[in-house]
Amino acid sequence: MNAGLGPLREREFRLLFIGRGTAVLGNAIAPVALAFAVLDITGSKTDLGLVLAARSVPQVVFLLIGGIWADRLPRHHVMVASDLISGASQAAVAALLILGEAQIWHLAVFGVINGTATAFFFPASQGIVPQTVPPALLQQANALLRLVLNSSFIGGAALGGVLVAAFGSGTAIAIDSATFLVGAVFVGAMRIPETLRLESSNFLTDLAVGWQGFRSRTWLWVIVLQFSLVNAVQAGSMAVLGPVVAKEELGGARDWGLIAAAVPIGMVAGALVGLRFRPQRMLLTATLAILLMPVVLIAIAFPLALPLIMVAAFVAGFGIETFGVLWDTTMQQQIPGEMLSRVYSYDMLGSIALIPVSFALVGPIAELVGVRATLWGAAAVAVAATLPVLLVRDVRMLERKHVEPEVLASRPARDEPAPA
Repeated sequence: MNAGLGPLREREFRLLFIGRGTAVLGNAIAPVALAFAVLDITGSKTDLGLVLAARSVPQVVFLLIGGIWADRLPRHHVMVASDLISGASQAAVAALLILGEAQIWHLAVFGVINGTATAFFFPASQGIVPQTVPPALLQQANALLRLVLNSSFIGGAALGGVLVAAFGSGTAIAIDSATFLVGAVFVGAMRIPETLRLESSNFLTDLAVGWQGFRSRTWLWVIVLQFSLVNAVQAGSMAVLGPVVAKEELGGARDWGLIAAAVPIGMVAGALVGLRFRPQRMLLTATLAILLMPVVLIAIAFPLALPLIMVAAFVAGFGIETFGVLWDTTMQQQIPGEMLSRVYSYDMLGSIALIPVSFALVGPIAELVGVRATLWGAAAVAVAATLPVLLVRDVRMLERKHVEPEVLASRPARDEPAPA
């Protein structure tokens, strides 16, 4: 098999690959559907920001707990429970929208439930990858996993725009609900060895060990601090102001679906490059790549013509995914497996901590200074937060760990018997 596709020989990775890809296909529909559902109910940018913040706040609150339980329990069991809860909450939202009974507070309440489930899902889904492939295949596994996730986002985002325009937001979110349930079936079929499970001990001790693993690595906390700002301005601007610009100055839900799909198309390109591109200094390359992210904010701020915004979105997606593949590989190489989910939870906590604030404030800021000025300001903050990271020695100098190829070559696939 092609070396880049080697992880697909592993049964557990295949199930993870299919399960997560299925759920993400539907979940990519949801942001488009939710945005236009809120705009149809009240037409308020502030309301849209508050609904999105309601989903993000519990992620911040419960992430550290999610990381501890992902290290204590079989990680795929945590993922299944999260998928089932998310699917049920989206089904309730879909029913309310289809029946014409949905109010903003309904969307906010079920957003809280969905966000709580995600807080448990993310650390488990990131920590489980090294348990599904041998060390030599980690980068290819990360690239393939992100490839299927982003491919699903391409179809999902574009389909979301079409579904909302043709059938309404309720139908689109109902499809999202169903894909969570299908994803849970595949992930639930995984068989993960229990050798890395953390024995239950004192909660605060578990938390402190994860914190020590996080704070002792300068490259880790510096980049997480950077992304606390970058993710906040990017997420708030794209999720709240992007649909507003599309509705007021472009072609509405259809055009926003195309723009939203262009980002993961760029991410697919980045993941394909990641199957083969193996820079020695992964963090340096990743940090340079993330400077491409604000390009799409600038394009929307003008706004440029739809095809040009889509090109900018593609470029941003390519930079995001190049960073993502190299970041995940660095994390999985540098962090011991028994604490990986906890360290990932600190990573995500820092990375998303300001997103609820951004969702809540971007609407009022845009009302005060204008949508264009807000988008330009967001792009400037993203660049200003990234450039100082290049001054950190660990970011510039940390090198990839290499695994001897003969170790992999002598190893049978996990779902094939060893030769007698």
